[in-house]
Amino acid sequence: MSSNNKKSRSSLCSTLWYALALNGDFYENALNTQQNRRLALSIVILAAVSHAIGIGVILLINRATVFVLLAGLLIDAIAIVTGYYFWTFTIWKIGQWLKPIDPTYGDLLIPLGFAYAPQLLNFLTLIPLLGRPIELILAMWSLLAVIVAVRQGLDITTQRAAFICLIGWPLIQIAIGSVQVLQQRVVSLTN
Repeated sequence: MSSNNKKSRSSLCSTLWYALALNGDFYENALNTQQNRRLALSIVILAAVSHAIGIGVILLINRATVFVLLAGLLIDAIAIVTGYYFWTFTIWKIGQWLKPIDPTYGDLLIPLGFAYAPQLLNFLTLIPLLGRPIELILAMWSLLAVIVAVRQGLDITTQRAAFICLIGWPLIQIAIGSVQVLQQRVVSLTN
């Protein structure tokens, strides 16, 4: 393994560790560099893949056709990535409304992308009877991580950060739930 691969693997692991631990200093120092931008987007994409794996196994158990399986995986992954961009946008706009802020939309993408780290465990939602509780725990963990990221990124109080984040969070949860309900209905119609 080359030294660049070892360094990037070490960087990813330490980034995930600090993000999962809700380390405020980590989120505050998430500088807008090309490497961090790629790393944050990689975490969001891996979170989408993890969620899609969980959904894919459930679709396979329900005997979804190949077309429904592939369409479900694609729609689910796109929904997670789109949710990331939408949530970042709502946080940025509300932050601008509450207080003139320095960070740009692009600057917020990095810490919020890191805050998606708990979603890497979304594949665990396929565990029978524990899937939904695990999904809710991971969603709450991500919400807490986003609150820390917003607090540090916008340099505001925790209460204000929570208010800003809680406006977009229910919309994201409703969208993800709607995609799951749609997938279940399509599977039941095709069987």
